[in-house]
Amino acid sequence: MNAFSGKTAIVTGAASGIGKALSEALAKRGAIVILADINKELLNATTAQIKAEGYMAESILLDVTKLNDVKKLVDDIRIRYGRLDYLFNNAGIVVIAEARDYTYNEEWRNIIDVDLYGPVNGCAAAFPIMVDQGFGHIINTASIAGLMPVSGLCSYTVAKHGVVGLSLALRMEGADLGVKVSAVCPGLIRTPMYQSRVIKFDQKKLLEQAPQGMPVEKCVRIILRGVERNKPIIIVSVMARIMWMLYRFSPPMTLKLGAIIVRRYRTEFRID
Repeated sequence: MNAFSGKTAIVTGAASGIGKALSEALAKRGAIVILADINKELLNATTAQIKAEGYMAESILLDVTKLNDVKKLVDDIRIRYGRLDYLFNNAGIVVIAEARDYTYNEEWRNIIDVDLYGPVNGCAAAFPIMVDQGFGHIINTASIAGLMPVSGLCSYTVAKHGVVGLSLALRMEGADLGVKVSAVCPGLIRTPMYQSRVIKFDQKKLLEQAPQGMPVEKCVRIILRGVERNKPIIIVSVMARIMWMLYRFSPPMTLKLGAIIVRRYRTEFRID
């Protein structure tokens, strides 16, 4: 027996990356996993793979930016299974670019809609249900960019700071109501998002010189261990923890280092 055996768990962004690995790990730990994603083909393939291994899983096509759709999914699961134990608000997107090259609808609005309002919608739908039943755990995937600024990821940083704030504020409100809330803050993880859309930078050179990142399976083990321990902030990698500690120790020094990194990236990788 473990914290997940026999429990219901909704995972958004479940078709690939951290969401896929989370769904697989939860299923292997005995959870009933509801995989939700906007990518129908990958979603069905991931769900079929988990079910073929003998575990309990089902899929639902979901756009996390649509509150009514998120609420319908949460309500349906609560009615069908009589409970909702875990909600992993994991869906996310990222664009690597300087803010001067952003367009409003794509690099600003779209990223904030998915990365911030996705978790907001999940919390708005699930938190009242969990309060009513007296238990539940919401896990919001943020990033190290939710704890400190990251250049080249301006809109992503805005969204992820919001996710951390949302998680901690809601955690305080849920403390005496039986509801737990955690924020997951990974550093570099080897996922499809790691090779995301890039604007005005040489993507091939960036990927060649970038650190490899943590394997997604190890990332998920750390996340689930943090969930079991009910940690408020689950920092996934040693490097992410060092970066956060450095920023907390001296924000001005960290910002100067960040400006140096921006200068280097402009020189070596920018395409105008």
